[in-house]
Amino acid sequence: SVLSRYENQITILSDYLEEFPETDEPVWILGRQHQLNTDKSKLLLDISARLWFTYRRKFSPIGGTGPSSDAGWGCMLRCGQMMLAQALICRHLGRDWQWEKHKKQPEEYHRILRCFLDRKDCCYSIHQMAQMGVGEGKSIGEWFGPNTVAQVLKKLALFDEWNSLAVYVSMDNTVVIEDIKKMCWSPAQSSGVAHSSAHLHRSALGPNKNTAGLCPGWKPLLLIIPLRLGINHINPVYIDAFKECFKMPQSLGALGGKPNNAYYFIGFLGNELIYLDPHTTQSFVDSEENGTVDDESFHCQQAPHRMKIMNLDPSVALGFFCKEECDFDNWCSLVQKEILKQQSLRMFELVQKHPPHWPPFIPPTKPEVTTTGAELIESTDKLFELEEEFEILSV
Repeated sequence: SVLSRYENQITILSDYLEEFPETDEPVWILGRQHQLNTDKSKLLLDISARLWFTYRRKFSPIGGTGPSSDAGWGCMLRCGQMMLAQALICRHLGRDWQWEKHKKQPEEYHRILRCFLDRKDCCYSIHQMAQMGVGEGKSIGEWFGPNTVAQVLKKLALFDEWNSLAVYVSMDNTVVIEDIKKMCWSPAQSSGVAHSSAHLHRSALGPNKNTAGLCPGWKPLLLIIPLRLGINHINPVYIDAFKECFKMPQSLGALGGKPNNAYYFIGFLGNELIYLDPHTTQSFVDSEENGTVDDESFHCQQAPHRMKIMNLDPSVALGFFCKEECDFDNWCSLVQKEILKQQSLRMFELVQKHPPHWPPFIPPTKPEVTTTGAELIESTDKLFELEEEFEILSV
C-alpha cells in the first residue's frame, strides 16, 4: 500500500533508482533517514520535493541595463535561494510536506515560490540578491562565496514581513546562544516605515506585507554557519561532524562545492554527498494571473548528483531552521552531543554568552528610508545609488 501511493512518482523518477548503489547504508536527506532497500520511493519524493533553483534566461535586465541571465555566475545565489526556500517550506508547510506533479498545492506554497521569481519586485529574486551583493563588495555578475550569499540573505530578510525570519550568520566559527535568543525575541518593528523609490523597499511592503509578521514572540530562526574546513582541501577530521549535521531535524543542508562551482548539498550516503545542481539554464517563469506558478521546472526530476566528500572545497556554509525556541534548544543539545564531543579541531564553537572582546551584539533591523529615496544606512547605500543610476540610464 505504501508503494502504490507513490506509483506515479516512481515512473516519473525511475532514473533515480539506477543511480543509487545497492547498499544497506541509510541515506540522510535534511534530517530524514531513508533505507534504499525498503523505501526508495519515499526517498525519491523527498528529494524531488525540494525547491530547485537554476540558472535562468530572458528575465528583465538586472538594474534595468544589467544581465538578463545569470548563467555562468549565479550558481551560489541559486544555492542560497534553495536553502532559504527550504526554510520557508518548513516554516509554512512543514518538513514532511511533499510535492507531486500536477497536484494542487496550498496558497502558501505558491506564495513562497513568488518570493524567488526572477523579477525585481520579488524579495529574494536574483535581481535583489545581485544588487544587495554590491554592498558586500560584489559587482553584479560576479561570483559569490558561501559567506557572501549568507550576508545577502540576512539583509534581504529584514524587508520580508510575511515570513518574518531572524537570520543569524555566525562570526569566527562561533555560534552565540545569547545573541540568537536576543534576536529571535527582540520586539517587532513598527510597520510605519517611510516609503522609498527603491525597488527592494517596495517589494518588501508590496506582496509580502502582512501584519501577522509583527506579532510578538519567537521569530523563526534561519541559522547559517560559514566555515573553512581546511586550507586547500577538506580536512578528514571534520567529515564525521559534517555528515552529522545532515542528520539533525533542523538541517537545511549546506552551501559549497568547488571553486566557482556551487552546489546545494541536501544529504549523504556513506562518504558521498547528495546535492542539487543549479548549473542548468532554463527560461524565465512568471506567475499566472491567479497568482499560481507553473512549478514543474522548480523541482528536479532527474537523477540526484553525488560527489565524494573529500572532493568538497573547504569553504562551506551550514544551514539550520528552528521554527520554535524548543527547536533551537534541541539543536544546541545535539551540537553539544554530536559535534563538540571531539575535543580537537571542532568545526565550530557553541557558546552561551557573547564574547567580551567582541563588539556589542545589536539585532539587525530594517533600515529606515526617507520619502525622497535617499540611500539606506550602512552598506546598502551604494546599492540604491547604483539602482537609481540604472533607472536613469534606462529611461
